[in-house]
Amino acid sequence: MANRDRNASVPLDAASKAIIEQLQEDGRRPYAAIGKAVGLSEAAVRQRVQKLLDQGVMQIVAVTDPLTVGFTRQAMVGIRVEGDIEPVADALAAFDEVDYVVCTAGSFDLLAELVCEDDEHLLELINKRIRALPGVRSTESFVYLKLRKQTYTWGTR
Repeated sequence: MANRDRNASVPLDAASKAIIEQLQEDGRRPYAAIGKAVGLSEAAVRQRVQKLLDQGVMQIVAVTDPLTVGFTRQAMVGIRVEGDIEPVADALAAFDEVDYVVCTAGSFDLLAELVCEDDEHLLELINKRIRALPGVRSTESFVYLKLRKQTYTWGTR
């Protein structure tokens, strides 16, 4: 999905939206059960799901809670860039610890979400790797203390 042109909109009909909603509730739901819920055959659901995947409209992935798999420190980092922001955004996106990069308007040129093992790992990532990127002028870190809401169900409203 990251390589798809994010500005290109893919029109979704009611059946495709219903399929997405079914998979958002349970990504392992059988195609036959989805078909029954949305009024399509199993084969039609399978075909539509494959098309949605191929178009980059959705991904089917396992979402973990970082705390339960050993990543105790998360942060959002605002980054101010000198010059072209695209090379910095690309470099950030290549870091394994970065799960989210957006180009923004406002106080920061980029926002990056970091998932780290601990504070030492976070410090090394920001101080030695992010701040060392050519073009990075400054950073501001927002360390997560507690996650109150994280949802992936906005895709069809």
